[in-house]
Amino acid sequence: MSKKTETVRTDAAVNTPDRQVSARELFGVPTDMKVPAFSQRGEHVPEIDEAYRFDPETTLAILAGFTFNRRVLIQGYHGTGKSTHIEQVAARLNWPCLRINLDSHISRIDLIGKDAIVIKDGVQITEFREGLLPWALQHPVALVFDEYDAGRPDVMFVIQRVLEVEGRLTLLDQNKVIRPHPAFRLFATANTVGLGDTTGLYHGTQQINQGQMDRWNIVAMLNYLPHDAETNIVLAKVKVYDTPAGRKMISAMVNVADLTRAGFVAGDISTVMSPRTVISWAENNQIFNDVGYSFRVTFLNKCDETERPVIAEYFQRSFGQEVSGAAIEAVA
Repeated sequence: MSKKTETVRTDAAVNTPDRQVSARELFGVPTDMKVPAFSQRGEHVPEIDEAYRFDPETTLAILAGFTFNRRVLIQGYHGTGKSTHIEQVAARLNWPCLRINLDSHISRIDLIGKDAIVIKDGVQITEFREGLLPWALQHPVALVFDEYDAGRPDVMFVIQRVLEVEGRLTLLDQNKVIRPHPAFRLFATANTVGLGDTTGLYHGTQQINQGQMDRWNIVAMLNYLPHDAETNIVLAKVKVYDTPAGRKMISAMVNVADLTRAGFVAGDISTVMSPRTVISWAENNQIFNDVGYSFRVTFLNKCDETERPVIAEYFQRSFGQEVSGAAIEAVA
């Protein structure tokens, strides 16, 4: 008996959405919106994370982007799952998705392309190699710009050209105009909302000019989840703790994270514990079987020395025990 295999089609073969799905049934959002989707999974479709929990308002904004070709920017603190949120929506729509992190190393050449020396028929010639943006524009792809507020000025002006719905990109060197594929979609995530960083938490971010911000049709705000919802997410990721004692411990971990966020808002500390960090803490505790030591190596040792006693107090209030170790005693 031959083994049955699943065929993954290329993004070129998966040309345009060929069905519609109910946003209410698939994502549980309170809307009658019908969302275009693909029947087949392309090679760039993200894997589905069954444990992922969707924020209804953010999900609605992302679905509007896919359905009506709106440009959607999601703003929020690190670790809230902004990029993952877009990926997981795309995964359930079988929509290919490409993420580009706009760190200081991404240049205009990386996005647009450049001339490269190649060998053809034994002859050395110069050939233009398209960058990430022209490629994405010509495919049924949801393009996500991560850390959008950290992009270099030369990169931001390139992106501004494609923010319009018609979004044509002119390659001057090639005398070529690229028109976006009907299933091309554009998203971005940012830690700030384009007004710069006033907290000092996100070094490298900058103000975005108002002309560019106006081109984003929808701006969604994604905050940290309520305590119980975050606890359930950690338990879904680290299933070994889904016991009465384990749930109590995970709830205390999330409470520490809640206190760091409140302390940050109040100006007491400058480092925030994200849901991603809580999951790492739980995973590390599986290794060390010591909740205090796991806390120190996962989060506390990353914090400013002068703030560690305050953060250690958050741990003590949540667990009813002290965090021992030289890292605390040295500055206490």
